[in-house]
Amino acid sequence: MCNDPASVGRILTSEGCMAEGAAWLAAQEPRFAHALQLTGVPPLRRRPEGFAHLLGAIVGQQVSTHAARAIWDRMEAAGLTTPDAVLAADDDTLRAPGLSRQKIRYARALAAAGIDFDALRHAPDAEVTATLVQVTGIGRWTAEIYAMFSLGRADVFAPNDLALQESARRLFNLPDRPREAPMRRMAEAWSPWRTVAAGLLWAYYRVETDREGVI
Repeated sequence: MCNDPASVGRILTSEGCMAEGAAWLAAQEPRFAHALQLTGVPPLRRRPEGFAHLLGAIVGQQVSTHAARAIWDRMEAAGLTTPDAVLAADDDTLRAPGLSRQKIRYARALAAAGIDFDALRHAPDAEVTATLVQVTGIGRWTAEIYAMFSLGRADVFAPNDLALQESARRLFNLPDRPREAPMRRMAEAWSPWRTVAAGLLWAYYRVETDREGVI
C-alpha cells in the first residue's frame, strides 16, 4: 500500500504504487484499460528534489532535450547549481554555459526566492504549486511536474501539457485537442490517481506517435 499521510495524500514510492493506480483507473474507465493493455504499467519517474532540479527545468525551457543537457552539463562543470553560486555569478559567467538573458533573470529569481524545499515536501499539493509559481520563470506546468516527479504526489495533473492533451484526444476519440481548462475538468474523474493517469497518457502518446511525451 502506498503512503497516505493525511496532509499530502498518496505518495508514489514504488512501481507497485503505479500498478495500484493503473488498476484503479482501468477499472473506472474502459479507455484506460485499453491504454494499459497497449503500454503496460507506466514507470515510476521519480526525480531529485530541490533547487538544482528546478534550475534544470528552467534551463530546459524552450530548447531541445539535447541542448538542455549540454547547457546543464556546462553549468555543473562550472559549479553553478546552488543558490549561492548563481547569486555570486556575474552575467558573463552565467551566459558562458549557454543561458539566455531571460534565463539568467529566472535563475537569479529562483536563487533569491529562498524556497524551503524540506517544508515543501510536507505541504499540500495546492500549496506546492502556489509557492513555486510565485517565482519568476516558474509556471504552473513546471510546478505541477515538480510535484508529480520530484515529490511523488499521486493526485496531480498537468493539463497544459500538449502531449497529455493530444494523447487524451486520441484515447478518448475527441474531435479536438482539449485545452487546459477542459483537460483539468476531465482529469477530476481520475482522482485520486491523476499522476498515474498522466503516466498512462504519456505512455499511450509514445505508442501512438513513437515520440516521448514527457521530458
